[in-house]
Amino acid sequence: MNKAGSENTGKICVIGERSISLGFRLIGIMDTFEATGDDGIRKLAEAEKSGKYSVIFVSDTLKRAMDRRLLTYYETVLNPLIMFIPLPGEESEESLSAMAKRILGVDIGR
Repeated sequence: MNKAGSENTGKICVIGERSISLGFRLIGIMDTFEATGDDGIRKLAEAEKSGKYSVIFVSDTLKRAMDRRLLTYYETVLNPLIMFIPLPGEESEESLSAMAKRILGVDIGR
């Protein structure tokens, strides 16, 4: 059970710049929201509390707009799983192995 009191549907949500949301729409994920800055942070909070999503992909640029407390919360919440992704053409600050260790507690580099 999630915060909204109903079971997750397994849906995926994407929040970020047009280039991110458009790319995910092209592969069939329709719950995409173009939002940045404070609007993006509000949309993330709404999506997380809605109970409709199992995974929420969020633009790395929103990560930079969050205060440390909020970022720590979103980096550690598991239901729904919130994944920060870089804009197309940018490198991610977090490697895949670091992300796996943070989320799963498993060191895949060994």
